[in-house]
Amino acid sequence: MNHRLLPLASRLRRELFATPLDGLISVGLVVGLGAGLQALLHWALTQADWAVVQANSTLLVVGRYPLEQQWRLWLLTALLCGAAGITWGLLRGRGWPRSDRLAAAVLLVLGVVLPASLGLTAPIQQRWWWITGLLLLGRWAAGCWGAALPLRWRRLLPLAWPVLYLLGLGLIGGGLGLMTVRPSQWGGLLLTLIEASFAILVCFPLGIALALGRRSALPLLRWCSTLYIEFIRGAPLITLLFLGQNILGFLLPGGLAPDRVWRAAWILTCFAAAYVAEAVRAGLAALPRGQWEAARSLGLNMAQTLLHVVLPQALRVALPATVGQFITLLQDTTLLSLIGLLDLLGVARAVMANPEFLGRNAEVYLVLAVLFWCCCAALGLGSRALEHRLNRHSLRSEP
Repeated sequence: MNHRLLPLASRLRRELFATPLDGLISVGLVVGLGAGLQALLHWALTQADWAVVQANSTLLVVGRYPLEQQWRLWLLTALLCGAAGITWGLLRGRGWPRSDRLAAAVLLVLGVVLPASLGLTAPIQQRWWWITGLLLLGRWAAGCWGAALPLRWRRLLPLAWPVLYLLGLGLIGGGLGLMTVRPSQWGGLLLTLIEASFAILVCFPLGIALALGRRSALPLLRWCSTLYIEFIRGAPLITLLFLGQNILGFLLPGGLAPDRVWRAAWILTCFAAAYVAEAVRAGLAALPRGQWEAARSLGLNMAQTLLHVVLPQALRVALPATVGQFITLLQDTTLLSLIGLLDLLGVARAVMANPEFLGRNAEVYLVLAVLFWCCCAALGLGSRALEHRLNRHSLRSEP
């Protein structure tokens, strides 16, 4: 036997076949998973009719976004992929570890094989190839020459993402001299990502403020924060969505009520902020009181203590629960279809109601599951990478 395979064989024997019961369970799980995977592949390759996905791919991704204005979305996608590749390269450096090689292989498969298998037109396939190449090129270029950039430039990199997000909203909705595309024309995966990203970005600082307010020594601030958190956590999200859609128009004067899309986005934000506040409060409670006292003894005021000592440690503790809430929030966007918005699930239900595609629900739901899994997996991978990076920095700072 090859000597390189000996450690792998001993590890498998130790982890999967340590005892007869462990071996029996492992064999049973492998057989069950293999049978399920074989049945799924047999259905997907021989019985499934993917014409419903091929014919409605654009509708599932962007909804009713005007065809002549979709170049904006391609430009935004290229900018995001380029920025992601540069950030990836600066964080990982020159080398290509095994995890990066695996990620690059997956991106190549998704960018080259998937568009061809879905039967997309040749121009769209070529755009996907260029975008995938731009992402990997940014990773390679930043890994090779990123270290030569001045440190102050590299520190400005996180500021590029908020600017790019605002630019993306301008490209999607109209601005900078572009034709206005109303939010009612957004739909599919585009609307789902806009709603989820807006809620995630805004609910995080709002949740931190609520957590600090709940632990405040000021009674009125503490009571208001507690009342808000407990009320939101005790009400179902679908109820709040219906209230937001129907009541805001009556409470606000004419012309001040936001569009239905942004009403839903703010309801999602307020709902998620209450849960993020509880996660941050748990992180604050996990810190010893001595951290506060040591910071105050060094002459730091309350704001400096929170910013430089308390919050960095509390957020590191609360990060897994907070990201879990972000993933739940992304999944909760499927409720938008119940209030009349054509998010990804809403568009899918409209496609399945088409008489031409009756009985093809399994194919559509499988595509939806894969899309949601990709988005949630990206959040999970980013969370684990951030945890690893924060833990590494904390270990370096220890004496």
